Amino acid sequence: MTPSVERSQVAREAGDALETLRERGRLPRALVGFDGFIDEIIHVVDKRRSMEPGDFERIGTIPEFAARVASAAGKSANIELCVKEARYGGNGPLMGGALGRLGAPVTFIGAVGLGDDPTTLDPIYEPFAQRCERVIPIAPPAHTDALEFTDGKIMLGKTHNVQHVTWGRIREVVGLDALREMCENSDLIGVTNWVMLGGVEGIWEGLRDEVFPSISDRPRRFMVDLSDPAKRTDADIIRAMGILRTINARTPVTLGLNLAESQRIASVMGLRVYDDTSNYSLGAMVRRAAEALRQSLALDTVVVHPREGAGGANAQDSAWYAGPFTQNPKLSTGAGDHFNGGFGFAQAGGLDLAHCLATGCAVSGAYVRDALSPDLDRLVGFLRDLPAPD
Repeated sequence: MTPSVERSQVAREAGDALETLRERGRLPRALVGFDGFIDEIIHVVDKRRSMEPGDFERIGTIPEFAARVASAAGKSANIELCVKEARYGGNGPLMGGALGRLGAPVTFIGAVGLGDDPTTLDPIYEPFAQRCERVIPIAPPAHTDALEFTDGKIMLGKTHNVQHVTWGRIREVVGLDALREMCENSDLIGVTNWVMLGGVEGIWEGLRDEVFPSISDRPRRFMVDLSDPAKRTDADIIRAMGILRTINARTPVTLGLNLAESQRIASVMGLRVYDDTSNYSLGAMVRRAAEALRQSLALDTVVVHPREGAGGANAQDSAWYAGPFTQNPKLSTGAGDHFNGGFGFAQAGGLDLAHCLATGCAVSGAYVRDALSPDLDRLVGFLRDLPAPD
C-alpha cells in the first residue's frame, strides 16, 4: 500500500469516526483560555506599481524579507506594511473558535475585554463569541502584527495587556466554584500561550491544586500549546515541563508542538532525535521525536505538527500522518491553533491517534485554503475527498 493510499484510508476512517461521534448526539465540551490578541494580517510591500493602496508586489518569502532587513545594516530602511485586515486572534480564541465551529460547546475565559472595561467583550470578538456557548472576558487583548509570507509568518507581539491574566484574576472574575463546575463538565481543557503569558504557570498550578482535586476523575483531556519557546530560557522550559508532569499524574496531558518548538524542547531535554536527518524521512523523524519527547517528559501524549503533516505518540501507539499541504494558503495565521482544535476535538471524542492526527491536519488544511474555520460537514467532506498536496 502506497503512502498516499494509506493517507486516504486513514482520512476516510477519520471522517467516518467523526460522523459516528455526531450521531451519538454529544460532541466534546471544551473549556479554553486564557490569552487574547487582536491580529493585524499584514503583507510586506516589495515594489509598488502605483500609490493605490493594494497596487503592489509583496515580499513573498521569509528569506526575501530577511535579506531586505539585513541589507539595511549600517544604513536604514523604510519597509511598508499593508494591513489586509484586523481580526480577533490569540492562540486560545483561535483554538476555541475552531472547536466551536465544529459544534463543540465551548466556554472561553481570557483577554478579550475592552481596555476601559475588561469584563465587557471587545466588539472585535463578537464573531468569536457567536461560536461559543459562553465567553468570559477578564482583561483587554494584546496586539500582534502578523507578517504573512508564502512559506510561513512572522508574529510581532505586543503582550503587555495579557500579563493581567493570572490565576488570581481568574478566581476574582470567574469564581473558584464556577471554575470547578466548568472543568467538571468539560471533556477538553485547553490552556495556550505559555510563552507570552507570565501567568500561565500559576494557572496550571491553580487548576492542579485548587480545581482538579475537587472534581471527578472521569475521562477528560488537558491540552497545552506553548507558542514558540525560542525566547524562554532552558530553566523556564524545564520548570514548565515539570509542572505539566505533575498535572499529568491527575489528568492526561497532550502537549502540542510545531516542528521548531519540538526541536527546542528536545534540545533542552538532552534528546538527540533531530541530530541525524540524513537517515530518516520527515515523517519518521517526527514520529521518533514524538516518542522520545513523550517518554522524557512523562506526558500522556505529544504531538508534533510541521507544515507537511503531523506525528504523535501516546503510551499505546505512535503515528505519522502526511497532511494535505498547500503552497498557496489564503491565510496561515492560526493554522497551528486550528490543528490543535481539530486534534483536541477528536481526542476528546475518543478517536485513536492516527485519526486524531488526520482530523487536526484536515481542520488546519481546510482553514488555510478557505480562510475560514471548517464546520463539521466541511471537515468530514475534506477528509473523505482528500485534496492532493499542491
